[in-house]
Amino acid sequence: MAEEWQSESAPVRSRPDRDAVLADARTLLDRYGPTARYWTNATAAASDPAPDFLAAGLQGTKSHGFLTSEYPNGVDLFEDLGLIAVTDDEVGVFWSFGAY
Repeated sequence: MAEEWQSESAPVRSRPDRDAVLADARTLLDRYGPTARYWTNATAAASDPAPDFLAAGLQGTKSHGFLTSEYPNGVDLFEDLGLIAVTDDEVGVFWSFGAY
């Protein structure tokens, strides 16, 4: 979530603070332990259970959209990318919406 996933001019893989960003991500996800289950709306994960987003970068990453009928004509949340971590004790939701 440290990378603007639609139009990043400096993706994490090429940033000088790359190792620190990855260490922070590992610290955050380690909280959920080895038995955590993860879900994402990144369509690349549908065909590959372990896509390497770091190597490829996130630019152009497609995601499944969500549509709700709670509002007239629904509210289409577009340009979002997220991760859900689930354990027996807690749920973590990490989401990024396209920010311009």
